[in-house]
Amino acid sequence: MPALLRYQAALLVRSQRWLPPFILYAVFLAVSVQGGQPVLDSLGYAAAALLPVAAWLTRICAEGEPAAARACAAAAAGPARAHLASLLVALAAATALGATATLVVTLISDPASADGQTRVPRLPAGTAGLLAALACALLGTAVGALTSRPVLRSTGRAVPALLLAALLALVVTGSPANAAVSGLVTGSRSGTVPLPLLPLVGAALLAVVATTVASALASRRSA
Repeated sequence: MPALLRYQAALLVRSQRWLPPFILYAVFLAVSVQGGQPVLDSLGYAAAALLPVAAWLTRICAEGEPAAARACAAAAAGPARAHLASLLVALAAATALGATATLVVTLISDPASADGQTRVPRLPAGTAGLLAALACALLGTAVGALTSRPVLRSTGRAVPALLLAALLALVVTGSPANAAVSGLVTGSRSGTVPLPLLPLVGAALLAVVATTVASALASRRSA
């Protein structure tokens, strides 16, 4: 597996297909997150925007390998393991991006509640923001895994499905991403720092199920 992960990471980096989602995320943060804004609100924005980016990165990793190279990797390590490696690399890239954004947002934001009356410590706030970002990265990876090859092979179906699923994952009540982001926004109003542990666990479970299903289908459809 380490060799597969290095291989998939090299494919992602050399393809430069990661640039559009990274740039889009950076532009969104530059526009929506300004220095001096309440830290928990800003961390909520950063976490929420990471979900569609993670889904996009997952699709890039799942679809970016040339067919001949994919066949060679599947023959050497098995199609399920090869596909799982691509999904794990996408998750790692999204997590690294989210962690970097969380650090920057925590440093430039105002450590106070939304009304400015209550002090919010940076370290707990940053920890909560990091957990929320990880939950969104995991759920975004699940969305990308279920809307890419081999689950959906048609681009005409996969891309709209990805966009719709990412939107629903953010707005539907009960979604781990919605719960994590809403917790940060609510905490900003009261000046308390919520740790989104349950949303993180829920997102992790959904990501495990989605990647397992996608990897199993990769094995079956290559047979």
